[in-house]
Amino acid sequence: MTLLFETVFAQAAAPSGGLFSNPMTIAFPLILVVMYFFMIRPQQKKAKDQQNFKDTIEKGMKVVTIGGLHGKIAEIKDKTFLIEVGNGLKMEFEKSSISMDLTKSVQAPDETPVKK
Repeated sequence: MTLLFETVFAQAAAPSGGLFSNPMTIAFPLILVVMYFFMIRPQQKKAKDQQNFKDTIEKGMKVVTIGGLHGKIAEIKDKTFLIEVGNGLKMEFEKSSISMDLTKSVQAPDETPVKK
């Protein structure tokens, strides 16, 4: 019995000297890869999609600003948009303040006006 323990402790005390002998040398890079694919990459993709949307905005599109204001693009200027918010009222916003497109979601086919 003591021979077994001596053999086990002797093997445990002997340095292996391999590159991957420490589990942290494998775990740390693996954690970095997982963080990249679950946190950094989706954020970069979302920012790229948002920039593509801002570059493709056209006159007549219904949009929402970051502040929550809904309106229709009336005019596109160099660094700003003129947005019609209702009853001919137009407001000027920076291009960076446009949040999302509502053109497709507003024109739902099942929403028909009710005649009285």
